[in-house]
Parts: sequence; structure tokens; C-alpha cells
Amino acid sequence: MAKPIPSPKGLPFVGNLFDLNDEVPTRALERLADQYGPIFKLCTLGRERIIVANHELFEELCDETRFCKATGGGLAALGSGGPKGLFTAPDEKHPDWTQAHRILMPAFGPLSVLSMFDEMLDIAEQLVLKFARLGPEYKIPVTDDFTRLTLDTIALCAMDFRFNSFYTDGTHPFVEAMSRTLAAGQARTRTPNIVQMFMFSANEQMRKDTEFQTGLAVEMVQHRRQNPTSKKDLLNTMIFGKDPKTGEGMRDELIAANMVTFLIAGHETTSGLLSFAFYNLLKNPDTYFKAQQEVDRVIGKGRITVDHLKDLHYINAVLRETLRLTPTAPGFTRRPRDENKEHPVTIGKGDYVLDKDASVLCLLSKIQKDPKVYGEDANDFRPERMLDEAFEKLPKSAWKPFGTGLRGCIGRPFAWQEALLVVAILLQKFNITMDDPSYELQIKSTLTIKPKDFYMRATLRPGITPTSLQQSLSAPSDETKARDSPEALENKEPKQAGRKLTILYGSNTGTCQALAQRLTSDARQHGYEATVADLDSAVDRLPKDQPVVILTASYEGEPTDNAAYFFAWLQSVTGDKKFDGVDFAVFGCGHSDWTATYQRIPTLIESLLESHGGTKYADRGCANAAQGDIFSDFDAWADHTFWPSLLSTFGSIVSNGDAAPPEPKVEMEISTNMRSSQLQQNVQQGTVVSAKILTSPSEPEKRHLEVELPKGTEYEAGDYLAVLPLNPDESVKRVLARYALPWDATVTVKSGGPVNLPENTPMSAFKLLEGFVELSMPATRKNIEACMNYTNQEGTKSTLSSLSGSEYHTIIDQRVSVLDLLDQYPSINLPFAEFLAMLPPMRLRHYSISSSPLCNPSTCIITYGVIDADSLSGQGRFVGVAGSYLSSLRKGDQIQVSVRKSNKSFHLPSDTDTPLIMFAAGTGLAPFRGFVQERASLLSTGRQLAPALLFVGCRSRTADRLYGEEFDKWAEAGAVDLRYAFSRESDASEGCKYVQDRMLKDKEDLVDLWDQGAKVFLCGSPGMVEGVRGGAFQLMKESKAQEGLEATREEAEAWLKGLRNERISVDVFA
Repeated sequence: MAKPIPSPKGLPFVGNLFDLNDEVPTRALERLADQYGPIFKLCTLGRERIIVANHELFEELCDETRFCKATGGGLAALGSGGPKGLFTAPDEKHPDWTQAHRILMPAFGPLSVLSMFDEMLDIAEQLVLKFARLGPEYKIPVTDDFTRLTLDTIALCAMDFRFNSFYTDGTHPFVEAMSRTLAAGQARTRTPNIVQMFMFSANEQMRKDTEFQTGLAVEMVQHRRQNPTSKKDLLNTMIFGKDPKTGEGMRDELIAANMVTFLIAGHETTSGLLSFAFYNLLKNPDTYFKAQQEVDRVIGKGRITVDHLKDLHYINAVLRETLRLTPTAPGFTRRPRDENKEHPVTIGKGDYVLDKDASVLCLLSKIQKDPKVYGEDANDFRPERMLDEAFEKLPKSAWKPFGTGLRGCIGRPFAWQEALLVVAILLQKFNITMDDPSYELQIKSTLTIKPKDFYMRATLRPGITPTSLQQSLSAPSDETKARDSPEALENKEPKQAGRKLTILYGSNTGTCQALAQRLTSDARQHGYEATVADLDSAVDRLPKDQPVVILTASYEGEPTDNAAYFFAWLQSVTGDKKFDGVDFAVFGCGHSDWTATYQRIPTLIESLLESHGGTKYADRGCANAAQGDIFSDFDAWADHTFWPSLLSTFGSIVSNGDAAPPEPKVEMEISTNMRSSQLQQNVQQGTVVSAKILTSPSEPEKRHLEVELPKGTEYEAGDYLAVLPLNPDESVKRVLARYALPWDATVTVKSGGPVNLPENTPMSAFKLLEGFVELSMPATRKNIEACMNYTNQEGTKSTLSSLSGSEYHTIIDQRVSVLDLLDQYPSINLPFAEFLAMLPPMRLRHYSISSSPLCNPSTCIITYGVIDADSLSGQGRFVGVAGSYLSSLRKGDQIQVSVRKSNKSFHLPSDTDTPLIMFAAGTGLAPFRGFVQERASLLSTGRQLAPALLFVGCRSRTADRLYGEEFDKWAEAGAVDLRYAFSRESDASEGCKYVQDRMLKDKEDLVDLWDQGAKVFLCGSPGMVEGVRGGAFQLMKESKAQEGLEATREEAEAWLKGLRNERISVDVFA
């Protein structure tokens, strides 16, 4: 019996139009596919369309005996009136399409495309020279420059016409007209015909743009007829070719229509492919270096030739995988063939009935990520799955970015050769990095899709200069090899001890960056001129003429955003002499609660550098964030290990007798005449939608905040929202009072210090203290020792000496800040400049998102706690920085935010048949609210889901059961099975006080789901996670005992470690 095709409920007249309310329509369709499943139906403005979003149904639609391509609304709008190009013809029976197809097929054959290589190379080298001349300071607008490249390439190869896009400012008028036409075509698909009639201005603009494009094409045809050439290009083929079936030639109007088709289709999709390919390579730097190594192995340093392309197997796979994840034409439309005699026409093995005139959109952007074909990691970029042998084993129709059947893309061989060439030549000549390592993909859409606001930077590889590059592009390969030999690349400059120091950092939250700035200030006192940069900037450019120090963190065992490229490069290096002459030291930050990956990245960086010839001049230092004192750990390492080792190895240009006395690290002028504010962070403006308290007045405060995200921001349930907070007003006022500064005092920083402060920019002292520095961080030993220099009272000096020594644990345990010390010991006359220099820069705070984009993709919710209690130091109250800031926000307030991806394993499984087991306590419930909300949304559309079991720890049924009513409703709907543990009302939770107690009480249900292949998620404090770990060990012991065996703690830990980030995902917060 046929099944009804699910559909979201529509509104009168407009139907489901508002369900597609997204600047990227395919993104809205993907969300609907997530909700309604592999097939659903939409009715917009009286037009009904079916959408298919999985491989099984799609394979049926690719059966050319039953279905054929239908021209979608956008393409139909482009081809309205006049001759029909290959792109816009309604079907393969149309006489314009059949004639053009038969004449042009030979022109896109293998030999013809190979003959176009030299002209493709001509344009590619123009792009290379542009990047080389402008240098790494040029912020490459990726899609714009690739659009120039691909437009110039198709125009030169197909029509012997040069747009010269790299020699003119701006874009060619044809591109502007084409862009407007594509955008208008897409807009018309969402606009009623009757409304289109009254769009006078838009209609006139589209008429002008169409006439301009057609006119340019006609001019080219007429010019070629008047100036014939023997070149075997597409234009000559269309002008002089004859239809082998009828013997007739193409009329000029049809030639012009197809020229416009080639200029649009021949460059728009390829520029998108190249843009997405470089995004994927740079976001997954291990793949970038694999591709670059393939270029070095296959092509070397000589000039690229067409014969090289067939051996670029990995780059071939990169392009295939890119088009799988982000097909630039993200869908195409199929319909039943007129000659199809089925009655009724069905798909899904008879499950779904189609009308004879049904229009079915095949949503490639979902079909090609079907987990039943590509596995649980279907959303990940993994080119290996597309290498030749693996690619051939894919199911039929699993990869169709160029369409299918007779109406598949005729220019595929052309586009593929061009893309292989461009990727290879750029990797050969440049080291390419993201302008912003934390950039997450955003999409802009016309009839195709491309990355939005994506920028790169290109640095010539070692040994290549713009001049030598220009020479090498035309030089014989043996000359090129001689000029770019390894000997020519070696830096022979002798070491200059005690002059220069390179400090490289990897940092997501700003901690290691702050340490790098701290070291910069110290360097001046030791006679060194330090250069600070992120690790990614050092790829292939580690200096050999000066010592290097690397300060980096591990992020759940992975490198930070601005160190990922560097780390992948290190792992790709071969040979044991690569870093011969590199003198280095490493300091690592980590959190010991991630036991399996603690200090992983710093340790590997050190070992990789040593194994390839680098020399370590100081023992590696480490700081453990779990102990809460990273800055003191760093100071101790710097003072007692790093500087003594550096100075003994390289010396200093400052002798002990000449050493200048310590000076304030920040010079400034203070004025009370004006104030201004300026914030610096990689965040964008969001808007508060709602805010509310979730707990009763007697409980520690937990709150809910909904934020409208910056335009173009996307997220998944399980991701983080990064927030740039402000210090509480109370803390700022304490500083102003301590230094007797008026509320409107203005500060102008005259020279750089260890914090991110704009130089020579007047700003309000209040705003500076509020938003640029951390006021509540515990004082470091070095801070305390510095304070001793600014008091004359021996009693205070003695106390401070103890606090910086044996009693330092008091500072950490009671979170005593520098400000607390100044209030507690008034005799400390620490200058304001010195105080400011001690403070770390304001860090981003990360909060688990507690909502699902299926419910509202433009907003997200965070759930957080607020700390406002008597200070452990005895100095007033301790007010948590971020919680206080967030709790002060009201509807309509602005907030600086960005979405940060969580560990890729901490997301809902793509296969909805996978059961879930979740453990949470307190605000650790946040990500699971998003998970369960998404499951409830899916159930509301009729989807079938595997069971989900959620263990929640809180104090009371009524006081702090977060989102209790919502979860009860979701439980009634079958989205989750709730198991509570109330620590203060254990009678209400079957005698269970903590999560691990409830886990053991309900072990049969838990084990049953585990045996069904459940994925396990934990989110909470280290104590909760340790409790669950202990419960798991108890269950393992019981299971082994039933088999007559014993289980050791070590075996259990090894078992859990092996499943981490596979079946078990953990998010621990301090």
C-alpha cells in the first residue's frame, strides 16, 4: 500500500513559502530533509514539488528509461524566450538541444580538451603571478579571484576571447550582468507569476542584462565570421559544424545562446568547486599537505604539463570529495518521462506515488551525504574514500554532481582538467593559509553555491621570489630545478646570538597568546627583540638564524585553530634533516581531565621537531588548567628553565652591569577630557532574544539566554557559542577607586605591552578595564613578587614573600587577584601602568548550545550558571565574569558571539537508528536539551527514532530541575526516557542520590541499549564524569564476574579509552 508523502503544514495562498525563508534556499531544504526524512512535499505559490534526499530513492530517479531531467524554475526563467541553450532547453527532444548536442559533443571529447591545456595554463599563470606580486599581505577574495580565473579560461579556450580580468580593476560587465541574472532567476522561483508581472524595475534590469549578454555573444560570432581562424575551438565548431543527423548548421541566435550558456556554466560552477576545495584543504590541513606532497612528487619544481594531471590521484579525490560535500549545483529536477507507461508512477519500491507531471528535486547536498552509503562520517571531508579503487566501488548514482544521463554536464572533462591544473599549480608555488583560521563555512547562493566571505593568504614557498617565479613559468624544467634546488633554499645566514627571538603560539581562547605577549615584554629586559606570530604562519618558515619558542595548547587532543595547519605540516615532513639548524623550546597548556590527550600536541610538536633534526635548547614546560594556575606555571618555567637555558646557549647583548632597572611595561597618558571604546576579538554582533532564570531563589542561579546569531552563522546541536564578556561594573569601579581615577578618565597606550591594547588610541579607562583585561584571575607568583617592589612596609613584604612561596596555594584556592592584593594591602603603591601590564587579555568563554537549529536556525540558546558569592579571599564578593555579564543582558541587547564547533564526535549520530545514552548534571544538561529538542522535532514530522536514555543529576524536583516541563513533554512524545537523581530528594528518584547511583539502579536498561549499539555522551563537571566512569567500571566487573573472570581498573580504563570519540563522547567543564 502506498504511503503518503510527508509535508510541512502550509499557509493559505503562499503554502510552504515561509518554510524556505533562508538566503540559501538549499539550506532550508536540508533542514526540512532532516525533519521530514528522505522524501517530502512542498507547495509554494500553487506549485507542488517533491524533494528526495537519500540515495535509495535517487537511484530510481536516475533510471533514464523511467525519468528525465526537467528544467527547474530558475533555469526556465533564464531561458525564457528565444533559442534554447544546452543549459535551459526544457528536454532532450527540443530541436535546439538535439542539434547543439550532436554538433558539440566531439568538441568536448578527450583529445579536444587536452588541446586546451596550454590556454588553461596561460590563465592559471596569470593568477599565480597576481598572488606572487601582491604577496602574503594580500587578503585573497577566494571566490572573486577564482571567478576571474574560470571566466577568462572558458572565454579564451572556447572563443579565443580575452576578458583580461587580472589586468583590470573590478569585474567585467558580463560577470556583473550574469550575476544579476542568476540571482533574478533564483528569486523568481519564489515569486508568484502575477507578482512578477508588476516587478517593473527588476524585469527591466533582467531584460537589459539578457540583452547585454546576448549582444556580447553575437558580437563574438560576427567577429569570428569576419575574421576566420583555423583554431579548433567551440566557437568555430558551432559556426562551421554540421549536425551529423540533418546536415544543417546552427543559426547565429542559437550559437549566441549557447555561448552565454558556456560562459555562465563553464565558469560559475568551476569557481565554486575551486573555492570549496581550498576551504576543505585548509580546514583539514593534513589533506592539504598530502595534496602538496603529491604535487612535489609528481611535478617537482618544473613546469606543469598536461601529462602530469593523470598522476594526481589524491587531488582528483580531493575534487571528488569536495563535490560530494558541496555540489556547486546542489540539486537538479527529474520528472516521469512522457513515454513512461507505469500507472501509477511510483518510487521507493512502490511506497510513493508520483503524478505523471510530478516535479522531483533531487537534493544532492543531502543525497551525497547519505550515511547508508558513506558511513557515520558522511559529513566529514575524507578524500581517501574517493581514491580511484574506492570510488569505483561506490553504489550506482552515489556521486552525481554533474547530473545524470544525456542531460549531464557536457563540459565535465573541461572543468575537471582546469580544476586539477589550478589546484596543482597553486600548491606547487605557494603555501596557502586561511586569513582567519577560525572561519566556518558560510554559503552564498544564486543558482549555484559558493563560499561566502572566505579569504586566504598565499606565501611563495621557500626559494621562490616573484621575479624567479616569472622566469620559471617559462623556463625549461632543468633550469627551474637548478634555481630552486634545496641548496638554494637553505638559509646560510650565521646565528646572531642575543638579538632576535621568534615566539610562536597556538591559542583558541587567548591564553597562549597572552603568554606569548608576556614573554615578549620579558625579552626586552633580557636584550632580545622578539617577534610574535601564530604557529600557522611558520609553515615551511621556521627560522634557523635565531631561537624559537613555541607556546601551544591541546584542544581535546587536537591542535588549536591557528596551529592546525602547522601541526599537519609537521606530520607531513619527511627526512631527518629538515629542521637541522632550528633551535627551539616548547611550553604546553592542557587540562588533565582529558587524560588520554593531556599535553598531546605540545609533546608531539617537540618530538617531531627533534626527530627531523631540530635542537631543543630548553626542557619542555607544561601547565595544567585543572589546577587553575597556568600563568604562574608559565612564569616559573620562563624564569627557571627557559631564560637560563636561552641565555646560556645564545647569550645576551645586555650585560648584568648594564641591565636597566625594570620599567612599567605600558607607557601611557591619562586624560579626563574624553572617552571611547574599542574591542578586538574574532566575534560578531548578536542580539538577545530572551533571558530568564531557571532555578528557584534558594538555589545557585542557572539561567537561559536566547541569542539571534550573526547573519550567515550556522550551527549543529552540540556546538559551542563563544561569548566575549565584560567585567562586572563592581570590579571596574574597585580599580578606578584604588587609583583615584574619575569615571570618564581616558587612557592612551603609548607602547605595546603584554595585553591586546590598541596603541596610540584614546579609550575610556572604564571601557578598557571592562572589556580588554581579566580582573579576576588569580595573581601569579611573578605578580606577587612585583608587588613586593612597591611597598616599604616590612610586614607586607614578608606576607607577600610567603604568598609567592610556600603559601601560594592560598592564592589559587581562594582565587586572590592582583586587585584583591591591592585592596588587602594598601601600602602597595603599584603604578596603574604596571597593574595593567600584569593583567591577561579578556578571553572568550565557551558555552554548550542547548537548542537545535531544526527549531530555529537563526537563534541559539545557552544555559549557564551565575557565581555571586562571598569572596574566598575575604575581599568583598566574588562575581563570575561571564555569568555576571550574561545575566545583565535583556531582550534587544547586543552581544559579541561566534559559533565554535565542538569535537566532531559530540553530535547526534547521522543514523537515527542509533540509540543514545546521555549523562548530565547541572548545566551539563545544556547540549542534551539541544539533542532532545531535535529528536522531538523529528518525531513531530512522523520520523521513527531509536530510543534515547538521559540520566540527569540535580538537587530537587522543584528547585533546579532545569527545563523540567519541556523535558516532561518531550518524554511523553517519546523523544527521551528520563532518569533523574535528586541529591537532596533521593526518595523522589528511587533512592538514587547521584547520576552514577541511578545508572547502576537502571543498569539493565542501560546495558540493553549499549548492546543495541548505543552512542554514549557525558557532559558535566570532572566529579560527575569520574562518578560515571566508576559506575561503568562496576558494570564491567559484574559482567566479567558472570563469566567467571575478574576486571581490573586498568582494563576498564583501557577499554573506555579505546571507545573515546567513537562510541563514547565526553565534554568536561571545570
